[in-house]
Amino acid sequence: MWPKSLVEGDTLKAGSRLPQLMQMFILPQPYARPQEKIFGGIAAFVGVFGLVAGSYYFAPDVKVIVVASMGASAVLFFAAPHSPLAQPWPFVGGHLLSAMIGVSCYKIIPDPFTAAAAAVSLAIVLMHFLHCLHPPGGATALMAVIGGDTVHDLGFDYMLWPVGINVVLFLVLALLINNLLVPGRRYPLPVTEPALKKTVLREPFGKLGVERADLEDALKEIGAYIDVGDSDLEEIYSLATLHARQRALTKLKVLDIMQREVPTCEYDDKLPVVWEQMRIDHNMGLPVIDCTRRVTGIVTVVDFLKHVDGHLPGAPGDPLVRLIHRTPGLTTDKPDKPEVAGQIMTAPAITVRDDASVTSLIAVFAEDKIHHLPVVNGEQRLVGMVTRAELLTTLHSLRLPSASSRE
Repeated sequence: MWPKSLVEGDTLKAGSRLPQLMQMFILPQPYARPQEKIFGGIAAFVGVFGLVAGSYYFAPDVKVIVVASMGASAVLFFAAPHSPLAQPWPFVGGHLLSAMIGVSCYKIIPDPFTAAAAAVSLAIVLMHFLHCLHPPGGATALMAVIGGDTVHDLGFDYMLWPVGINVVLFLVLALLINNLLVPGRRYPLPVTEPALKKTVLREPFGKLGVERADLEDALKEIGAYIDVGDSDLEEIYSLATLHARQRALTKLKVLDIMQREVPTCEYDDKLPVVWEQMRIDHNMGLPVIDCTRRVTGIVTVVDFLKHVDGHLPGAPGDPLVRLIHRTPGLTTDKPDKPEVAGQIMTAPAITVRDDASVTSLIAVFAEDKIHHLPVVNGEQRLVGMVTRAELLTTLHSLRLPSASSRE
């Protein structure tokens, strides 16, 4: 009798291995929308029906109307039309080449088992070297060897009837169905541009730092055949990079990009002093704070342009002042003209928390038409300033749409 602990340990190990074994045999399929799967089935029905009916119409006297391998081609045509294996040359070259090899092996090799194996293996090798790898071609080659007297009697005519007529008719049907019946599909796969629709957010592939040659070298290093076209691979990489940058942007906080050393002013500061500070520090806006550093408003160049009397140090000249819309009650010929920052500031000031996501700034800058945003902490005290320019710099470094592009 085995010890109970040992038996339980083996049971646990076997239980932990079961999911791993299942994952080896049940691999996840590439994502496809439910509509795409349904349309693929409908397209296959139409295509195979047209193939059988058309082949019978053009060659009613041929004993073999359709080779069974066309059913496998239908899966590629209508379920994976962007696959390199489903493109016109692999389809045409794969079937015709395999048919020729299959007939040749049957005639040259007397042993049927050896002939069948040689037909499929030679078809694979030649399809690889001629860049027309099409998996159903293996079935076409095998059919030429084991198809019985009906197929054997055809000899090399097997390449023309039924294989040749099947290939021509099915390719025409695939072109019509994928481009006219199934929404959003384009067949064959474009060579010079991605097959998937470009989005507004997509940037040129060359700017991502990885060139087409890098992808080709990576595929060569893997060494195995990867069922994805160059254009689709570029599109996948571009979109994946975009999603990665968007995720990085959502993780950025305002405190990561804000200015921490921010000049400020108080309500009672004289306008000439405030203006001179803005001019010297090259600031377009100053937060107005109280004794607890809580923001009560903000003074910007726009506020000065609305109320300036033309006598402030460094103030705009008379020609510009005459173009500015003057606020009633604050003209220079009235005794109650503004004298301190609190009289011209914009209040209440729009602020943002330092722990807010940078993405929240996009809507604020775009919708409120502002350029300076005071940053406050959890106690509503001023801790920094973020400007539209800093947001644009961040977006540019990630190559994402800017606030101005969303306005």
